[in-house]
Amino acid sequence: MSRTIDANILLYASDTSLAEHAKARRAIDDLAAGPGLVYLFWPVVMAYLRISTHPSVFARPLALTQAVANIEQLLARPHVRTAGEGEAFWRRFRELADDANPAGNLVPDAHLVALMVEHGVRSIVTRDRDFRRFPQVSIEDPFA
Repeated sequence: MSRTIDANILLYASDTSLAEHAKARRAIDDLAAGPGLVYLFWPVVMAYLRISTHPSVFARPLALTQAVANIEQLLARPHVRTAGEGEAFWRRFRELADDANPAGNLVPDAHLVALMVEHGVRSIVTRDRDFRRFPQVSIEDPFA
């Protein structure tokens, strides 16, 4: 079974001052260890880079070089794949939108779920409860 990870777990794992840091780090280490296939979707990568380097959003912003290095460590693993929108993406997104009616902050979650469905990924490691609105995927919350 393939899995993916949400930006919030990457962010918790990058900030050692957060109470969630250790559990998030373990979750990433488990994914990085393999052998199960892990997808790292581009919208998650970009969200991580945007937030982790932003001094008004991230409590202890990373230098871009460090944030990029964190992503590259994951991408260097032989079982980690990247993927983006394919030809079926818009159709998948519209199907999800018809069911979940995403608006506002739920739109990026629907985007990620549409990518997951398109690429056959059924599970996401996240703390974001909004993903529960999408019955097409299961949630692994490392803090539960």
